[in-house]
Amino acid sequence: MRKKEAMIDTKTPAAETPARPHDDHICIPGDPEGSIYRFIIVAAKRARQLQSGNRQKIQHPSKKMTRVAIDETRRGLVPFMDPETAPPVEEQEEEPLNDQ
Repeated sequence: MRKKEAMIDTKTPAAETPARPHDDHICIPGDPEGSIYRFIIVAAKRARQLQSGNRQKIQHPSKKMTRVAIDETRRGLVPFMDPETAPPVEEQEEEPLNDQ
């Protein structure tokens, strides 16, 4: 028996192969690094908020909260804070309780 050969499209050069339509949109607007990892973390946290009952910021045809969260994050509607550039949180000293 003859082995099946892999079908290769020789008509389209590799340089002209279309990229996936969402590749250039997987980042948070305003994120200087354009981190895909940060995008995923922010969208996942937003999806948990939506599943807990928070209201959607956009009208979306999908009923899946993960899809809504991804689109909200992609549009820059979900605020996020970069821990490396965020100002340090000042710890407040607790005032002692007076026993009277």
